[in-house]
Amino acid sequence: MIGSPRLPGLTLADADRLVDAALAAGAERGFPPLAVAVLDVTGEVIALRRADGGMPMTSRIAVAKARTALLTLKPSGGLELPGPIVDGIQHLFHGDYVPYAGGVLVTDGEVVLGAAGASGAHAREDEEAVQVAVERWRAQRPR
Repeated sequence: MIGSPRLPGLTLADADRLVDAALAAGAERGFPPLAVAVLDVTGEVIALRRADGGMPMTSRIAVAKARTALLTLKPSGGLELPGPIVDGIQHLFHGDYVPYAGGVLVTDGEVVLGAAGASGAHAREDEEAVQVAVERWRAQRPR
């Protein structure tokens, strides 16, 4: 029997560790309840969790912030564009372009493995939580 092919990049175990670390970072810092999403290199969700008490809409926003990081190859708040261009991009990507902080790439050197996004706190706090998670994941990652 031939095994199924697998995309390069993050595994489910990686995604679970990233989500757990981001939720923990948010709780440690006293942020409001976060939703955290981890996506593969195609922009599809591997893991998504929302902390107790989090607003339901934060789940979709977390996914959109992570997709924005993948689309721009930068943190989701890192590309400043005029409003009409943002509106066009949001239409083109069916709302999955959110130009606010909170989505970051997960990389191995220069290679993109996926992305993580958070929503529920202020945008910079969302980004801080996922950035801390990526740093913790890198530190624990076997080489």
